Amino acid sequence: MNLTLSRLSAPYHFIIQNASGNKVETDASTDIGGGDAALRPMELLLAGLSSCSCIDIVLLLQKMRQSLIDIRVDIKAERRENEIPSLFEKIHLHFVLYGALEYEKVEKAIDMSIDKYCSVAKILEKTCTITWDFEILPV
Repeated sequence: MNLTLSRLSAPYHFIIQNASGNKVETDASTDIGGGDAALRPMELLLAGLSSCSCIDIVLLLQKMRQSLIDIRVDIKAERRENEIPSLFEKIHLHFVLYGALEYEKVEKAIDMSIDKYCSVAKILEKTCTITWDFEILPV
């Protein structure tokens, strides 16, 4: 895995590109002089967690022959206060799944993702508590 980071504008606005040419921007908050023009690095970590788990969940539900139409994740995270580095202390993922889905199969897919397959979750669980819940909504 190879990435390249370049500065878009001073002081903290960066762009990161992978080998396939895909790009994502980051910036810092205005509290420290950033422009707040893009996601912050810790927000990207949460984005990685939610997207990694959703990839697992979609794949698992396909294998379980569930007709998932759409999926969304609402993420709430708390960081340790007055510490440097300020690591995540708690992360809660609320999965919203759309389709004619069996509750037990959705629960199993999410559990397997967070507890077994999601690489980002396995890294983060070493320093914080990750909790989750879900709801199934009709299309």
